[in-house]
Amino acid sequence: MSKLTIADEIKQEVERRRTFAIISHPDAGKTTLTEKLLLFGGAIREAGSVKARKASRHATSDWMEIEKQRGISVTSSVMQFDYSGHRVNILDTPGHQDFSEDTYRTLTAADSAVMLIDVAKGVEAQTIKLFQVCSKRGIPIFTFINKLDREGKSPFELMEELERVLGIRAVPMNWPIGSGRELCGVYDRMKNQVELFNGNDHSTIEVQKVADYNDPHIREMAGDYLTDQLIADLELLDVAGDQFDYEKVRAGELTPLFFGSAVNNFGVQTFLENFLQLAPSPTPRQSTSGTVDPMSEKFSGYVFKIQANMNPAHRDRIAFLRICSGRFERGMSVRHVRNGKDIKLAQPQQFLAQDRDIVENAYPGDIIGLFDPGIFRIGDSLSQGSEIVFDELPTFSPEIFAKVTVKNALKHKQYQKGIDQLTEEGTIQVFHSSGGFDETILGVVGQLQFEVFEHRMRAEYGVEIQLHRMTFQFARWIVDDKIDPTKYRINSTLVKDKKDNYVALFENEYAMRTAMEKNPTSKFLEMAP
Repeated sequence: MSKLTIADEIKQEVERRRTFAIISHPDAGKTTLTEKLLLFGGAIREAGSVKARKASRHATSDWMEIEKQRGISVTSSVMQFDYSGHRVNILDTPGHQDFSEDTYRTLTAADSAVMLIDVAKGVEAQTIKLFQVCSKRGIPIFTFINKLDREGKSPFELMEELERVLGIRAVPMNWPIGSGRELCGVYDRMKNQVELFNGNDHSTIEVQKVADYNDPHIREMAGDYLTDQLIADLELLDVAGDQFDYEKVRAGELTPLFFGSAVNNFGVQTFLENFLQLAPSPTPRQSTSGTVDPMSEKFSGYVFKIQANMNPAHRDRIAFLRICSGRFERGMSVRHVRNGKDIKLAQPQQFLAQDRDIVENAYPGDIIGLFDPGIFRIGDSLSQGSEIVFDELPTFSPEIFAKVTVKNALKHKQYQKGIDQLTEEGTIQVFHSSGGFDETILGVVGQLQFEVFEHRMRAEYGVEIQLHRMTFQFARWIVDDKIDPTKYRINSTLVKDKKDNYVALFENEYAMRTAMEKNPTSKFLEMAP
């Protein structure tokens, strides 16, 4: 058999990859769904107890100590496994709204998204925000209605809500047979098969091929009432529902809809198999040199996340790199475009949350971790052969501010190291007063980020800090040839960010509008220029 050329090998590997993020409002069951997908992929042997946080087992994707204490995901984990000939990369993102910035950046590394919705609560606030980010990027969205074993909204009500609130139409790929306590299965519309609970305790699941939804086997298992309801629903869908349209799904205009219960493993395998068939393989990325084709033989990628102290014993720092084109090889030399230097990638790692393996080769769509001695920043591009710079990752204007002081002045060196590293990670934004007296001001999108910052400074750097909340609510980057600090004195202050850009902090919208009127030649930007 003839050996594959590099081009053929890259094409083959790209086509079998699926890289996606799971997005949801907190408590919709995202961590549970992630774990069940890993179970099917054989990546783990048993699912972690997500709710029972006092137990010794914790969800695989939640590795940081504070996550175990609080029962929430506050960082984005990366997990990889193989299933049915596909190489699957899951980007698990924080569900808590205070960590939306990390989630938004992570979404830039995904080729599609799985939107998880609680059957009882429907479309919630954080889901709307995350959906809008995906929609703006035009990435395909697949919807999984979770917790079907609980009482909730009707499938038709949820479909109407998706269209009314998010502006996206849905095409159900399967349909529930009953719901809540009456749930006994789901009917797969694409494959004409039923997934049914066996017995009253819902402990075993049977998947069976049927002729169509009128098959007598369904009536035998589900009874007359639920079967008649299923037939009426599906006849209505066949006549009035949207037809599956692959191009509309790829353009993010139509969402394939699945129903299931992740905690019971119900509907998860059906979802995974359909998703792998329908989701896109790694897509082209935009750069200053134009569109970068994943099939290109020249290696390229960008850093979308930096995480310090993933292994507390080693006090290490990892830069997460999304590979965009070419084949990665351990030990290869690439151009660090921002620094203008060639660097050797000697210890690349792939992850199952905190567990990691040294990787020899990787392909577009894969996420690898690079040991970072302090040379990487979020948004950095690495390339081979040409200086490709990928489109900048978004940074968001903080809404909560605090002055920070160190309780023990002798710990200043450790404090500075912690501030520097956590700023590079994007955990916090740091500003310094622009006057003679140097004050450090921290900015975050949500209050929980301050709690995590305090916890990590204490646990990872041995530094006790004190935060003094400030009354500012808005930050705007000022672009002007001549900036007069005296013009920003009314309910506002002028500070500098880490790149020495001027930033005005305002207490309220009135103060911000007044400053804009008084400075018509200045630009007030929500993101750093």
